[in-house]
Amino acid sequence: MALAPPAAPAPDTPPKRMRGGLGGGKARGVDSEGRREAGPKRGGRSLERMPFWNPSRCQGDSAWVTRWHRVVAMLRLLVASARIPEATGAGPGVHVSARFRGVPRSTRVLPEERSPAWNETLAWPLGTCPLRPTDTLTLRLRRWGQPVPQGALGAATVSLEQLVANPGLPLSLSHVPLLDPQGQPTGVRVRVIEGHQLQGNDIKPVVTVLIGQKRFRTRIQTGNNPYYNEVFWQNFRRTPARLAAELIVFQVLDSRATRAKAIIGIFQLDIGTIYHAPGRSLSWKWLSLQHPQHPESGSRGYLRVSLAVLRAGETAPEEKAPAGDEDVEANLLRPSPCVATLQLRVYRAEDLPQADPPRLPVGGKRGFVAAAVRVQFAGRTLCTRVMPPDANPVWNEVFFFPLRLPPICDEIQLAILSGSRSSKVLGTATLHLSQISSAGAELEEGTPGFLPCFGPSFLPFYGPRSDPARTSSTDIGVAYRGRVLLELSTHMGTPDGRQRGAIAPEDVSRVQRHLPQCRRFGLCGVFYSATMVPPGPELLRFELSLGHYGDTSDATCKPTASVTPHCCPLFDGNRYHYLPWYGDKPVAAVTSSWEDAGDRWDTLNLLRSVCRRLVSTHGQALARLEEQPTPTVLDAHLRTARLHLLRHLVATAAEPPRAGWDTLLDTAQGWLRRVTALAVEPQAGVPDVLLWLLQGDRRVACARVPAPDIMFSPSGPSACGRFCGRIQTLFLVGSSDIRAQLRLRLWLGRVANSGDLTRHLEGTLHVYAETYENQTKLLGKWGPRGLLGCPCFSDSAGKAGLPRHRIRPPRGWRWDGPWTVEPQRRLLLDAETNVGEVLEEVYENESRQRGGEWGPAAVTSTDVSGAAVPPKEEVACPQGWHIAHDWHVDVTGAVDEAGWEYGTSVGASGVPPAWHATEKTYHTLRRRRWLRTRRRDPGMQGPEQDVETFLRLVGTHSPEAAGTEAWEYGSLWGSRFHLQPRLGDVCRRRCWHRGMVPNQPGARAALFLLEGTPSKEDVAEDDETPAAERPARSSSRTSPKQPMPLILCNFQRPNFFQLRCYIFQALELAPRATKATADPVAHVSFVHVSQSTRVLPGTLDPLWDQTLLFQRVLLYGDPQGVQDEPPMVVVEVFDQDGGGAGAFLGRSVCTPQVWLDVGQRKPPRLQRYPLGGPGGPAGELLAAFELLHDTQDGALAQVTPPPWREGVFSVPQGIRPLLRLVALEVLAWGLRGLQGGVRAPSLELQCRGQTLRTPPILTLPTNPNFPINAFLLPLNLPAEEEYVPPIWLRVLDTREFGYRPVVGQACVRGLGRYYWPPPGQGKPPPGPATPSSGSAALWGRIRQAAEEEEEEDEDDWWSKFYAAMGDKAKRRTGRDRLKIYSCELEALPEFEGLQDFCQTFPLYAPGGHPTVGDDPVGEFKGLFRIYPLPEDPAVSPPPRHFQQLPPSQPQKCLVRVYVVRAFDLPPKDRNRLCDPYVRVSLGKKQLGQRDQYVPNTLEPVFGRLFEVTGTIPLEKDLRVTLLDYDVVPPDQEIGTTTIDLENRLLSHYRANCGLAARYRTWVTGPGCWRDQLPPSRILEHFAHTRGLPAPEFSAEGTAVTFGDQTVLLSQFEGDPPVHQHPGPPRERLALHVLHRCHLVPEHLETRTLYNSTQPGMEQGKVQMWVDVFPTTLGSPGPPVNITPPKPQRYELRCVVWNTQDVDMGDVNLIGQQMSDIYVMGWLDGLEEQRQRTDIHYRSLLGEGAFNWRFVFSFQCLAAEELCILPRKEHFWSLDPTVRKVPPKLILQVWDNDKFSADDFLGILELELSRLPQPAQQPQSCTPNPQGTSQSPWPWRGTRVPSHFSLFRHKRARGWWPCTVQDGNKRRLSGKLELSLELLTAKEAEERPAGRGRDEPNMYPKLQPPVRPEWSFLWLQAPLRTLRYGLWRQHRGRISLALALLLLLALLLTFIYSTPGYLAMKLVNPLESWRFGGGSRHAAARPSASPLIKSHL
Repeated sequence: MALAPPAAPAPDTPPKRMRGGLGGGKARGVDSEGRREAGPKRGGRSLERMPFWNPSRCQGDSAWVTRWHRVVAMLRLLVASARIPEATGAGPGVHVSARFRGVPRSTRVLPEERSPAWNETLAWPLGTCPLRPTDTLTLRLRRWGQPVPQGALGAATVSLEQLVANPGLPLSLSHVPLLDPQGQPTGVRVRVIEGHQLQGNDIKPVVTVLIGQKRFRTRIQTGNNPYYNEVFWQNFRRTPARLAAELIVFQVLDSRATRAKAIIGIFQLDIGTIYHAPGRSLSWKWLSLQHPQHPESGSRGYLRVSLAVLRAGETAPEEKAPAGDEDVEANLLRPSPCVATLQLRVYRAEDLPQADPPRLPVGGKRGFVAAAVRVQFAGRTLCTRVMPPDANPVWNEVFFFPLRLPPICDEIQLAILSGSRSSKVLGTATLHLSQISSAGAELEEGTPGFLPCFGPSFLPFYGPRSDPARTSSTDIGVAYRGRVLLELSTHMGTPDGRQRGAIAPEDVSRVQRHLPQCRRFGLCGVFYSATMVPPGPELLRFELSLGHYGDTSDATCKPTASVTPHCCPLFDGNRYHYLPWYGDKPVAAVTSSWEDAGDRWDTLNLLRSVCRRLVSTHGQALARLEEQPTPTVLDAHLRTARLHLLRHLVATAAEPPRAGWDTLLDTAQGWLRRVTALAVEPQAGVPDVLLWLLQGDRRVACARVPAPDIMFSPSGPSACGRFCGRIQTLFLVGSSDIRAQLRLRLWLGRVANSGDLTRHLEGTLHVYAETYENQTKLLGKWGPRGLLGCPCFSDSAGKAGLPRHRIRPPRGWRWDGPWTVEPQRRLLLDAETNVGEVLEEVYENESRQRGGEWGPAAVTSTDVSGAAVPPKEEVACPQGWHIAHDWHVDVTGAVDEAGWEYGTSVGASGVPPAWHATEKTYHTLRRRRWLRTRRRDPGMQGPEQDVETFLRLVGTHSPEAAGTEAWEYGSLWGSRFHLQPRLGDVCRRRCWHRGMVPNQPGARAALFLLEGTPSKEDVAEDDETPAAERPARSSSRTSPKQPMPLILCNFQRPNFFQLRCYIFQALELAPRATKATADPVAHVSFVHVSQSTRVLPGTLDPLWDQTLLFQRVLLYGDPQGVQDEPPMVVVEVFDQDGGGAGAFLGRSVCTPQVWLDVGQRKPPRLQRYPLGGPGGPAGELLAAFELLHDTQDGALAQVTPPPWREGVFSVPQGIRPLLRLVALEVLAWGLRGLQGGVRAPSLELQCRGQTLRTPPILTLPTNPNFPINAFLLPLNLPAEEEYVPPIWLRVLDTREFGYRPVVGQACVRGLGRYYWPPPGQGKPPPGPATPSSGSAALWGRIRQAAEEEEEEDEDDWWSKFYAAMGDKAKRRTGRDRLKIYSCELEALPEFEGLQDFCQTFPLYAPGGHPTVGDDPVGEFKGLFRIYPLPEDPAVSPPPRHFQQLPPSQPQKCLVRVYVVRAFDLPPKDRNRLCDPYVRVSLGKKQLGQRDQYVPNTLEPVFGRLFEVTGTIPLEKDLRVTLLDYDVVPPDQEIGTTTIDLENRLLSHYRANCGLAARYRTWVTGPGCWRDQLPPSRILEHFAHTRGLPAPEFSAEGTAVTFGDQTVLLSQFEGDPPVHQHPGPPRERLALHVLHRCHLVPEHLETRTLYNSTQPGMEQGKVQMWVDVFPTTLGSPGPPVNITPPKPQRYELRCVVWNTQDVDMGDVNLIGQQMSDIYVMGWLDGLEEQRQRTDIHYRSLLGEGAFNWRFVFSFQCLAAEELCILPRKEHFWSLDPTVRKVPPKLILQVWDNDKFSADDFLGILELELSRLPQPAQQPQSCTPNPQGTSQSPWPWRGTRVPSHFSLFRHKRARGWWPCTVQDGNKRRLSGKLELSLELLTAKEAEERPAGRGRDEPNMYPKLQPPVRPEWSFLWLQAPLRTLRYGLWRQHRGRISLALALLLLLALLLTFIYSTPGYLAMKLVNPLESWRFGGGSRHAAARPSASPLIKSHL
């Protein structure tokens, strides 16, 4: 709303007392009462005070304000101060930059302090353009001279709507929050834990971590499995998208190697991987390291890390260490193997906009811009070269982007730049990788996936358009700015480093050939109604455009009929304005040319149809997909994926659900998500349809409609867009607000298919040409002369036009009849239309006569501006009106008793510049105001029918018969015209119309032929053209353009509807500014009518309970179309406080339920509609809407009207919620932490119009509890919970003179949790469970519990702590007695947040809804109970809940704070560690000393007990703070946690002291009972607070009756008791019963630490617990000693017995491999204790005998099994750094060399807490032992675990393998026979043993090793050398050679003796007979062969 400047001038500068300090000399930073102002919310930057100041109304003192001035068309901003919490005090300084309507202003530069104060005024002249409600002011706080974003500290945008709505009230803003332009702070925490199997021999690895641009480095460790456990922390200020692209690079180096060979392996991942992980963390993950130059070589080791991204408001999950035998492969995080290159080809652009301002034509071309294309993806920005100015520039460039799959960054952002890279952006577009790629859906066979690809296709760009009028539309980023031909492809493989290149000419030709063919498209829009349009005298019209086609400001395309006729906005009689189209609906038609992508559009719409109906159109969709061509790669991939998905969908739908019909809905939703994911078409190519609202020449609002949504397809209705040819409702938005509601019908399709358009248009189309003939009145005669700049012929807006005889029809059209005069009555409606009451005024004027008397003036009757009007006596009452109050003098205001005001005439006009109420002698004129009120006569038809009747009175006249009745008269050109002449009219005009029809009707719609210029055929002038027009035509110098025809769709008769709006209630409205309440009113707008509800004062939940009836609403078209697409109902809620238009609170858009047959009507149901306000969600509206068709047959009269109550229609009984009488019982316990000097606060509770007020707290400093705590408020609440309104809590302070300001408020939502049956009926109140409420199964006979209690007495508390940690390897036998919670005790759901007695409701400053980050101003402690009350008054009400309340007086308590340890702390020192210590604060008391810090650690163990006495609730907040000790104070705060002790003391769960497991008072230690009361007293107190009867114990104490059951001690314990000191039976039984009541046990809670400098961001965790003991209950038990245990000294004795199969490192003189073996060993971290054996010389077989003892002494925590290593990092370090590492024994086998470095042969690393099982025989010793069997038969025995702890077994002996790195693998390099023995210091003293074989050589005694004699020199024993040197090595060959020699000797002997033997046989063959004798010998002797015989 535009406001005129004040009538009286005011000073331009503020008063003198405001200069300098703006506070009358007060000190900066204090308020009017001397209190220091509060800082910004949650530590953020803010402009502390931003109020408005009007100097003409400034009264009194105004301290610390920044004000706005609107004086004499000037806007002034007074900047007072700002608050910068992180100000450094150094640097160039800061300043405030403000921008209004594009004009910047800046303050002076001040030093960067925490609270810089400028007190400086910035001004902007408004000129002729007044303030508008949409105006905003942008504020930026910057550092001087630094670029953005480094120098930007924050920004904010302030709306000036309130200043425009209330010009008389100053607009004052305080603590304007400045948003961080760089995003919210985010922390990245990296913990490097350990390495595993790192490649290399004898390495000393170090890990470097690169987080973003910051590099960190671990300590240097030794071995292939180093242990680090170091934490690195890096803070970022990035948006989530930019943060996700940052990298974390892990690099493992060998510190001993040279730089070129130092890299062992690297691993890198982006933060987005961690950010999108569950809990935003990756805990205890193994990273597979790879070599950067040789990634194909495989893994080079593993690195275990924990990664977390910490954001404000989020808590990092607990890092749980995995089990000891964890599989590395199962928890391995491998690098992404998919590396690809994204290629984006930029070919050319089309339709780029013209330059602004337009340049002169250069070289025959229009003045376009020199454009370039910028591409941003994954943190990289590339830009094309800048092309010369052209509408269609050609680049032909290609960009290369590295891509990791799956991609983290989803958006490719493109922008068209005007000029260089730093120039302004013309338009932007975005490609989403999720839409142009797919990873495949989770189906049975899998949907095929594909890599990102796109095009070649055009991509439209949108951006802000340059408006010549420089209006707010320049900020709208929806205008079409051209399109670019792109192609995107992905290629697998490592990127080659290129960033850009040129596209080959053959590729350009290929793309041009594959583009779809261009077709002619037609766009048609029929406008049915327009409401909520801007008011004012300027004419309105709508423009429909598609790209540049149809844009009236673009001259590159042919003109089309794209705009509607001008129309004047008409007041609807209530609040809004609309355009009175009624039966003549304007039509816009646009013809354009685009690439035909009909296949893509049909497929897209078919898939969307499937999504709407699931499988009803699957057959048509499948058929269309099978026929779809695939011109691009993306088309082919999408077609394949869609076919695959639809076929699976059809197959699944044909079968019944496998899991049953219950899962059908979930299955359907899953399929719907899959189909929706593929129902996208990024290659549409055609830009969106734009609808613009034009107010004069300015574009004030716009709406975008996607082209596929209205696209027509000849394939069928399912292939058409969902809104094609259907009526839809659009909201045109301008300057972030709705400027118009438009109901229209859109159709888009090929012109060749436009013959089907006529069936979508329900009315009759009329096409006509229009021109206005203008005349003026000179000397009493009308004529075309003296028009004073107005042309003789013009359009309806007054722009120059052609005479009717020069207007020609477009090509293809001809005239239909002659020119006729037809007045445009929609432009003649006056301001009184739809107004029910009019106040008329006439000023009576008199002048001073010669004698000083007053007489009639020259002009006796004028208006307020002095223009002559008829006398009041001649002002007749119009027809249809009656006089309500006749003429009377207005005596109100600055007038005298007779109503006269006096003035002196000045200038030629004679009108006084000012009027005065007192008469002076120099006054020459006086006037008085006469008023008359007239009202419209009540008629049968409404005002909309009256308007329609007026518009129907269309007179048609021929040129000859055109008389005075056809003229429109006006007082000035540009003013509103009227039909009847009036006094003072000096101009007139008349409208000429001529219809036209197409030459030849065809198959195409004739609308799309209205394009371009008319035909050039010479048309003879008509005879009816008056001769007077010919000179005017010939005298014209410039020829106006041919006007485009206008199109109207005529509806003969409307349909009547009745709208019923059931406005029941609004919930949780957000009040404006700092108000606590509002006076809300709801304005309902529908089509062209609106109504308002009544104003309800002082509420944020207004219960209107009102029905608004809209009778006989005119709707044109088919009623079925109204039912399919009903018009929207807009409900706007305003705060009517202060009168005027009111302050906007919220808006909701609702859809009515349409009933065409009212006989079938069913009452609607109230629904919740969200309200959207200026700052976001603004509440909810509970309403219902129905639209009833009035068929004029009396059926609507049968519908029961709403009941009439209190002057309005109320919501009918069947629709309004069913109410029931309930009791709202309120426990108002007290108020806490109120700020701002509150004195006597009271509570005001409001619910559903009922208010409850408590008495004030008069003793707030000594007792902040209410004097009366329980209240009862009867209410009528809805029976259904969704209709129940919230409860509003307001705290009011009582001050002087009855002033009661609201200091805080809260809204309690979800009252269903407070519904509870009356006491004794139904379920018990919330709180701990009672044994009596359950069955016997709740108790059970749990004998197993007794068996689990066989445990020894605890040594100390730490034993219980380590036993409860959950590690089975460290747990003692027996049941855990300490419960460790991983979160705060208040966060456990089983304890209800410890708010079961009373809840804590934070109170916020009044004004608006609290947002995230707002600090509360106090707390209210209370509780609510809601239960039904009897309707019958005779029935007694049920008993109340809050009866037995504890005393509300403050209690003095002893508080014991046990702080055990902290972890995950952020580093604070340069060494990436901190020196934390604990400070405990309760009220004003502080405990904790600086010198009690734990040095150099991020995981300190405190073990501290703090005892403090406080008064609760005065000192209820216990603050535990961890600070970092610095040598020079102040110390930095690490983090703080706050504990509400009052909640713990009042909770029924007894959170003040954890319930111990056993009752023991006669022992000392952790098991001693520390509570004040014994278990029996606690049980009695518990029963009393629960309203239960007291427990009754037996005389022996072995039985108790509690509730409705009797419990025996034998049900819990065996007989006899298992404990040595069981305690009294009565107390033991009571303790058992208490444990079954689910009270808080003995526990340890983990609390999160927060820091005020980084609000909401976790700063680590602390484990602690708190005991609270009221002093009135007696003395508590002794405190628990939690002093940390000191590490014990252990001694490890390792005896190296033998080695076997050790690698040979040398070669002797005869070529034999040998080694001089020795073994070196040390404990990890204790390298200074390095020891070595003697040397076993010349081992030829890898065997060595040593019998050597290593003795290592170290400190260790046995419970944690960690070695404690205190050591100073540097000589200047003040304190040692204590490292905790697993105890690891490192043994290395070396080959001794005399003249060179020793050779490394192998390494063995043995972790003492996870010692691998040794092999008993060297043959079974392998590198990966899997455990041994306890039985010689593996299938009959059990396997021994593969690892064991030496701390438990104490001794171990066997063979362990040594390994060595060989290439990329580790192999076995030897075996060691060892014996390990772990002794405590006392045992080592009792059993001493020396190193090596030194004395005392005992336990066991080591004999010198028996080594082979050949190990000496060969000169001393040559035979032994030959024996062991040759025989051992070549015995096989020697044995074979000897065997061959023996065989050869036998052969030679045989050969030698054979001739002699043969000769002997030949000489004497019978010799054997002689010597043998006898027949036996003869028979045995063989006979000679015949051959021998023949030879003989």
